[in-house]
Amino acid sequence: MPMEFIKSSFSEAHSLVEKVFNDENFLKDLESAVNLLVTTYQNDGRVISCGNGGSLCDSMHFAEELTGRYRKDRRPLGATSIMDPSHMSCVANDFGYDHVFSRFVEGWGRKGDTLLAISTSGNSENVIKAVESAHQRGMKVIGLLGKTGGKLKDMVDIPLVVPSNITDRIQEIHIKCIHILIEGVERSLFPENYA
Repeated sequence: MPMEFIKSSFSEAHSLVEKVFNDENFLKDLESAVNLLVTTYQNDGRVISCGNGGSLCDSMHFAEELTGRYRKDRRPLGATSIMDPSHMSCVANDFGYDHVFSRFVEGWGRKGDTLLAISTSGNSENVIKAVESAHQRGMKVIGLLGKTGGKLKDMVDIPLVVPSNITDRIQEIHIKCIHILIEGVERSLFPENYA
């Protein structure tokens, strides 16, 4: 395996981090997303997350850090990722895969909750339907997106669009954003953990 491939991978990742780091609008939107999550929890709301494939894994990672722990022990925060296999297979079989997230949101979402919708293309139909359902329920929506943001860019309340056409590079920034969101929530709600 040529060393050049490894260096090139790190170089691409570094360039994208620099691009996002220097984008004031992206950083402000990320700060707004943190503030929305903090407000959600301060008002006794819950957070639901969803995505497909690697984005589902990111959705699960996000939720477990909130219900479990991030850096230090603290009380759990209400968060769940839509990933129950029985729900997914039931809804996919009975209504179609496009409805696997929206049916969950319709059943569990409530006014004051927040949805984290993850789609590297911004065009995942089942994520789009989840966002529509979330808004119908009076929820706010943060979108972790990629490329140009796709259809979801204009549908979510706070779009975090990673400017890349390479899925794995987008996902690398998404996981960094997820960690920033969690840390921001903890710094606001549990400042003693960062003293």
